Amino acid sequence: MKKLLLLAMAISGIMNAFAQKKTNGTVYIEHPAINVVDEFVKATIAGDSAKIAGYLTDDFKSYNGTSNVYNDKGTAKAAFLSSTLRYNKELEYFAIDPFPGSYPDAVEYKKDNKDEEVWVQTWNVLKGLHKATGVKLDAGAHRLYKLTKDNKIKTIINYSNGKVLDEIGVSFSNRTNGKIYNHHDNINTVRKAVYAFEKGDLDKSLSFYSSDARFTDINNEYGKFATGKEIKVAWQKFQNDFEIKSIDVIGYPDYLEYEMDNGREVLSWWKCNLVRKSDKKVIVLPIHLSNGFDEKGKIISEVIYYSESLLAK
Repeated sequence: MKKLLLLAMAISGIMNAFAQKKTNGTVYIEHPAINVVDEFVKATIAGDSAKIAGYLTDDFKSYNGTSNVYNDKGTAKAAFLSSTLRYNKELEYFAIDPFPGSYPDAVEYKKDNKDEEVWVQTWNVLKGLHKATGVKLDAGAHRLYKLTKDNKIKTIINYSNGKVLDEIGVSFSNRTNGKIYNHHDNINTVRKAVYAFEKGDLDKSLSFYSSDARFTDINNEYGKFATGKEIKVAWQKFQNDFEIKSIDVIGYPDYLEYEMDNGREVLSWWKCNLVRKSDKKVIVLPIHLSNGFDEKGKIISEVIYYSESLLAK
């Protein structure tokens, strides 16, 4: 009896699952409305004002899908046209490409669709280079187009990240982003770390770094970094392979204390006077260090720039 009851419950659950599904129209991968949107996008890229306007209804409205404005009235046809034409006028290499792996859909809803309107949804990447500011546009966007039964675009809802457009806007004026110091305790820390390395005191050099510091070599694969434990092994190998005659500062270090992102970075330039132990070759190796700091004055990151070919046999 128990088994029969469980079977009945399972069958009931399956039937309920199917009963909860209900269609509300059809999704098309090919549709005349998709062709209209495609032509509209081509006209947008070309900056063809007449063609763009010709695809829009007189009562057309566009909306920002990420807006938090209550009861947003949208943007009317004339204002939308003016805004759209700016892309062609202000961007070099302007393009609107399909987002990799995506394709547009056309949806004909049944419910509450007495006017037989069609929704087309697209996923794109907007590309270009802003002529005045040099800001690169390479941003994903999702758009919903509502078309009338005679294939005129009545509504566009745009979902996109506006940060790149904000960057273009603020790039028209000069602004500061913190202070640059030529003397600072963080500069002193870098000097002490470098000179401890020069003397072969690797433990003391590493004492100026945080326990979770990340070390990156410009000659390595992008995104690859070493831990403090790993970098000590690499430093020791360098000490075994080369005699360090001296490490001399070039110019003077800069400490940059940024307003944005609360960043702290010491930039320094050095000349390493080396002798390769295997063949006694004298090598002068210029290096550039970029060291990030935390609020406590510990080094949390290091990027070292140098020519690896100068060290090769």
